[in-house]
Amino acid sequence: MTTLRYHFSGIAGAGMGPLACLMRARGHAVQGSDRAFDLGKNQEIAASLRRLGIELARQDGTAVTAAIDRFVYSAAVEADTPELRAARALGIACLPRPQLLAEVVNTASPGVAIAGTSGKSTIVGMIGWLLRERGVQATVLGGADFAGEGAGGCFVAGSAEGPAVAEACESDGTLVGYHPAIGLIHNVTRDHDELGALRPQFTAFARNCGRLLVGADCPEATALGRRFKAAAYGVSPDADARLRVTSVGPRRARGVLRHEGRDLTLDIPQPGLHNLLNATAAALVALELGVDANTVVTLLARFPGVARRFEVVGTAPRDIHVVDDYAHNGEKLRAAITTAQAGAARVVAVFQPHGFGPARFLRHELRALIPTLLRPQDRFCYAEIFYAGGTVAKDMSSRVLADDLPEALKCGYARDHEAARQWVVSEAQPGDTVLIMGARDPDLPRLARAVLSSL
Repeated sequence: MTTLRYHFSGIAGAGMGPLACLMRARGHAVQGSDRAFDLGKNQEIAASLRRLGIELARQDGTAVTAAIDRFVYSAAVEADTPELRAARALGIACLPRPQLLAEVVNTASPGVAIAGTSGKSTIVGMIGWLLRERGVQATVLGGADFAGEGAGGCFVAGSAEGPAVAEACESDGTLVGYHPAIGLIHNVTRDHDELGALRPQFTAFARNCGRLLVGADCPEATALGRRFKAAAYGVSPDADARLRVTSVGPRRARGVLRHEGRDLTLDIPQPGLHNLLNATAAALVALELGVDANTVVTLLARFPGVARRFEVVGTAPRDIHVVDDYAHNGEKLRAAITTAQAGAARVVAVFQPHGFGPARFLRHELRALIPTLLRPQDRFCYAEIFYAGGTVAKDMSSRVLADDLPEALKCGYARDHEAARQWVVSEAQPGDTVLIMGARDPDLPRLARAVLSSL
């Protein structure tokens, strides 16, 4: 094997960190930088990377030298940073993160790619848990680590010749680069772009899969499944692998999956129909990879969950549950809020949009959606839009989003995390579930813990 030197620009990202760790585990020299590290944030992730022998530098371009063979950059990094300019000036091969991830999948035996606009990180986490606990030597790369095991993405190291399971994201138009032996499309809904723009990507992905699994409860995924002769799973009567739901909460979700003439009882520690469907998808992929059915059932029953996916932070003395969740689009907000409602008579929710562009994109959808989700007794607050730095147009505010909602909802607005904490403390009552939602901001888990300690 030829040993290369990689530089990862944006290495703290949930998708970047695991890839950097994989390249290091495979014997390559790895260095990286991140704007968050420069600001003193994500130090837990920085420490874990350093322990693996990954060198970290400031994201000012000085670390990019002719010694680097491949420069890998995140979609979260602007197209004209000092590092990218330096890499191009030196003639270094520059790869967007999904291109390297697709290389890992396409050269694995077999390669598995999990696609869909919701649920990918949890499905990949569940598959990673099943493979790791069963002792299957496989590479697993996902967007969220196992709950309690870290703050970065999911990473399980495996050999270049073995199986690889990865989360394939549609956000940057790169689904077309994957050619997996096994592909899965969990769902296709409006996220990052309109459905008309997403369909060509998912169509190309489906065409490139050796074997395809699709969610039978999503019309878009089902249409692709019919076109490309996929196996479908879900609660729909038309599913090839049909799920019969027993319970979706309040603390666990249970159901029976009928697969190839036998029943698999799925009893998972995470509530919500969406989590039961995630478990169904993960179970089917694990079976494809040779994990026996009894092991799948036993291990899923003690799946720890993945970070910030309806992660219960704790319970305050007045029996107030605090939950941290990555929800950041319409369907994810629906799943998180309805799951919380199934376990509590009253929900107090804070949502922080993860960027100015996403806030503009979601504005009209949120204006229509939020009033349909909330019960009269529930409370909802918009925290100010997360700004990750860089050159973006700050032409939107969460105050505008709050003003969009009917006055009767009494929607709150928090200019920062301290204001959000104070709003929750003023609203929460005994027996409530407090839900903190949003993506990308590394300080959201800290907000959830601060809320818990204040109640």
